[in-house]
Amino acid sequence: MKVDRPVIGGPCWAELGTSDLEAARRFYGHLFGWRGETDPRQEAGGYTVAHLGDAAVAALSPLYQESQPVAWNVSFLVADADATAGKAEATGATVLVGPMDVFDMGRFAVVLDPGGAAFQLWQARAFPGAGLFNVPGALGWVELMTRAPERAVVFYRALFGWSVDASEHYTQWGLDGADFGGMVAMDEKFPPEVPAHWLPYFAVADVDAAAATATEAEGTVLMEPTSVPEGPRIAVLRDPQGAMFGVHRAADYQD
Repeated sequence: MKVDRPVIGGPCWAELGTSDLEAARRFYGHLFGWRGETDPRQEAGGYTVAHLGDAAVAALSPLYQESQPVAWNVSFLVADADATAGKAEATGATVLVGPMDVFDMGRFAVVLDPGGAAFQLWQARAFPGAGLFNVPGALGWVELMTRAPERAVVFYRALFGWSVDASEHYTQWGLDGADFGGMVAMDEKFPPEVPAHWLPYFAVADVDAAAATATEAEGTVLMEPTSVPEGPRIAVLRDPQGAMFGVHRAADYQD
């Protein structure tokens, strides 16, 4: 990820909805060295911010609705959550939640893109988003998994003004020349019950060691550590409660 701070239109936060908050705290603390701080306000519902040092890097939260899946969610920074949610609807998306205020921290909405992938909009007030990117334990890349790649290009270009760098193998998203994510077309290798989704990748010092650590902590390796031709070394993992996420070698994005 060449984006190293929250910028309008770019990824600014990753948030886990989990069925076992304490187990998730232990797992990710062991894997990434995160220190969790739970918001003491009753209205926060146990929302827990993960830190590396003093920097907020991600969040863990209980499931707030029975229909909510155990999954990682990606937030994109916007100047106006209401206007962007309206634009998303006009471009073929569905607004699932909000827009609504989160204390004095900001305003957010949950959107389902035309291909069925959920993501969040974040209008920052007191909380700007993650304080670190691209270092071990911090967000380093975001990837859209979709069965409607052509429609996704049209939608996200219109909504956020993203640039699209596409080859026959992979499509990358960017802002002002800085790439921050990509897109994978879901084919027959993906079971039909797996929905379209956004997958966060967290930077690690050693992908193979991270995969081994996740396994020791009762996680699962879904994609073994792999070196992408002319790209990073990556792996896709699943935590003990079932949430999928990726890891990539931090050194591969230090250019």
